[in-house]
Amino acid sequence: MEQYIPEVLFYLFLFCFVVQMGFLLIQQCRLAVYRLPEQDLSAVQLPVSVIISARNEAQNLVKYLPAILGQQYPTFEVVVVNDCSVDDSHHILLNMSENYPHLKMVTVTEHPRFKTGKKFALTMGIKAATYEHLLFTDADCQPASVNWIAHMAANFTGATEIVLGYSPYVKAGGFINAFTRFETLKTGINYFSAALGRNAYMGIGRNLAYTKSLFFRTKGFASHLHILAGDDDLFVNRNATPDNTAVELHADSFVYTDAKETLQAYYRQKKRHMGVGGLYKNKHRRMLSLDAMAGFLFYVTLGLCLHYHMQPMVIAAAYFVRLITQVIIYKKSANKLTGKDLIWFLPFFDLLYYLYLNVFGLIGTFIKTTQWK
Repeated sequence: MEQYIPEVLFYLFLFCFVVQMGFLLIQQCRLAVYRLPEQDLSAVQLPVSVIISARNEAQNLVKYLPAILGQQYPTFEVVVVNDCSVDDSHHILLNMSENYPHLKMVTVTEHPRFKTGKKFALTMGIKAATYEHLLFTDADCQPASVNWIAHMAANFTGATEIVLGYSPYVKAGGFINAFTRFETLKTGINYFSAALGRNAYMGIGRNLAYTKSLFFRTKGFASHLHILAGDDDLFVNRNATPDNTAVELHADSFVYTDAKETLQAYYRQKKRHMGVGGLYKNKHRRMLSLDAMAGFLFYVTLGLCLHYHMQPMVIAAAYFVRLITQVIIYKKSANKLTGKDLIWFLPFFDLLYYLYLNVFGLIGTFIKTTQWK
């Protein structure tokens, strides 16, 4: 029986290679070849409600909220949900509202018996919003330009009800920052490419827009209110269609935030996010699981085939064909998503990415998170 193990590993490696090349050449290349459309921002006039849920974010509100309140856009309001904060958030928002009349504060108080999460806070913010078109971000985020709202709102044409934006992490020193930025880049390549292929499956709540009527027509977060995370990706996964979803990729539309600085903080963040993947639509679960397993097994069988000296020239050729294809496609996408410096780390980070996907996928399946902040 042992004599067949190397041969089985070799054919499994080839299968994973074909699957990975399929993802690269059929799916992920869509973002690489995508051309940004011309936008006449002066023609964008529809009113927008920006909604932010903030729990104990006093320092971040002082630091980042003025950039959102100071957007160059004709008609908009900023609805900040003060979600059970015990810091100075309430007083900071009151003081800001004196200088910014388009700032609206909604207060959620802690109930001694019933704990509320971000989805409840966002629902309160949506109910309080004046306008039909809603734009979401977080209290620790800063738009790349004063035209952030305009770029996102420009996509609400025709049947569009959802607009997917991008939120990269601020570049800083250290391994955690570099890998977090790479993981965000690869995630962006995947979900933007899927959306461009009329198969959107997720969005990022730090930069996401949709209509108020869509939210209430589909009963908002009701179907997954019991899940801590998923206010962004689960909502998009449940409600995106081939015709109602657009993407916004202009660099001025990006929203930046700081990456976690410690492994413990990064672990807590990713454990919370990865637990919702099992609730995606079946076709999206199968697609993402196939990519995750094929990527992981590609590296495992690569090492084992080399260990058994099984067709080393074929193995090496397949590895470099995949790597070169990745570099070509990812470089073009990274130029759009401000991550071109990360391409140098592609061989190592790609291996680590697939290990991370499978490890956190298992953690998210068996360990549930009970708090969002």
